[in-house]
Amino acid sequence: MTTASTIDHNAKKHSSRLAYWMVKAADLAYKNESTIDTTAREWGFNRTRHHHTRFTPPFPLEDTQAYTIASDKMIITGFRGTEPAQIRDWLSDATTPPWPGPGKTGYIHYGFGQALDSVFPTVKDSLADLRDNDQSVWFTGHSLGGALAMLAGCRMYLEEPRLQADGIYTYGQPRTCDRLLAASCNRGFKDRLHRYVNNNDVVPQLPPEPAYTHADTLHYIDSTGRVRSSMPLLGSLTDRVKGATADLLAPAGDALRDHPIKQYVTALEKNLA
Repeated sequence: MTTASTIDHNAKKHSSRLAYWMVKAADLAYKNESTIDTTAREWGFNRTRHHHTRFTPPFPLEDTQAYTIASDKMIITGFRGTEPAQIRDWLSDATTPPWPGPGKTGYIHYGFGQALDSVFPTVKDSLADLRDNDQSVWFTGHSLGGALAMLAGCRMYLEEPRLQADGIYTYGQPRTCDRLLAASCNRGFKDRLHRYVNNNDVVPQLPPEPAYTHADTLHYIDSTGRVRSSMPLLGSLTDRVKGATADLLAPAGDALRDHPIKQYVTALEKNLA
């Protein structure tokens, strides 16, 4: 296995190494501010901003948080996620009202709209302030954080194009939007939006279709931990069954075991080229 000891601040295109560092950045969003500050310096980022909820949206999104770190070549905004037990019920609630999508394009899940609104102003202001050397801009997040990273990227693209992201990396991201907004993202981001799903992770299967959907780009982590950018439907179904039956004592638990951020970090490290 090849290891990457430091993030490449000059990265411009998708690679297994960049995907690994973006999942590390997504994991960093779960840490406290002191750890984020220290780690950012170790990674070569000399400026850090922290973003916290400005108001109290409906349960369970009261503690929406993110951070932005900047060097003279690269800026990363990482959005914090949450645990499946906290989000499963409201993600499954088909009665949740829609929220207008970015740039008045389509609609998104109400909870995601509230959560993003609570931190977006400071994220946008930080990017405008920190992007003083035409740095590349990257958004990343796991779980709820992945949904916010994707929607923040869409919002920048549709409302603040001068600050739009060079890349968006999400891990275990739930469905966020309707088909209209997804189509807009497919057109606008093409090779810049990268969504990773670990085998039977339940969160990317929520909220239920057809009300909500995903943008096209998918990197599937199979039951052996190998990342696949494409996989036939039959092969995917077979692999999901393989993953679900790996633990014969608790096969139903695979959907939750596959979601934690540490599973994604391990898989992306394993796939370093």
